[in-house]
Amino acid sequence: MYSIKINQYLNNVLIFILIAIFMLTLQSCAKKIAFTNSSVVPAAEGTVKIKKDNNNNNVIKLDITYLAKPDRLTPPKKVYVVWVTNQDGITQNVGRIISNNGLKASFETTTPFKPVKVFITAEDNGLLQYPGYTKVLETDNF
Repeated sequence: MYSIKINQYLNNVLIFILIAIFMLTLQSCAKKIAFTNSSVVPAAEGTVKIKKDNNNNNVIKLDITYLAKPDRLTPPKKVYVVWVTNQDGITQNVGRIISNNGLKASFETTTPFKPVKVFITAEDNGLLQYPGYTKVLETDNF
C-alpha cells in the first residue's frame, strides 16, 4: 500500500516535470518568417527569426543570401538599413546590414517591442529616422 502511494507520487512528479519542459520548449521556439521576392535584387532570399530572450525582449535575426552590394544597385546606394514595424504601426531603424561579398549577410538585434513586419531598404545614409523608397526585401505582416 505504501509503495503504491510512492509510485503515484513519482508519477505525478514526472508528469509535472514533463509538462514544465514542454511549456519551456514552447516559449523558446523562434518564429521564422521568409522575406517576399524582391524586384530590386531578384536573387536575394532571406529569413527572419524572432524569439524572446530572458528579459522578455525580442531578438531579431536575419539571414540573407545573394544580396548584391548596395553600390551595384540602380541608382547606387551606400548601405542596407533594417526597419521593424511594431503593433502600433511605428517603424524604427534598427541597424545596417554589412554584406561583405554579396553571397551571405546576417544581422541580429534586440528590441523591446513586438515586431509585426521587417523590411530592408537601400539608403545613402544608415542613420535615417524614416525609410526611403527603395525597399529591397520585406516580410508580410506576421
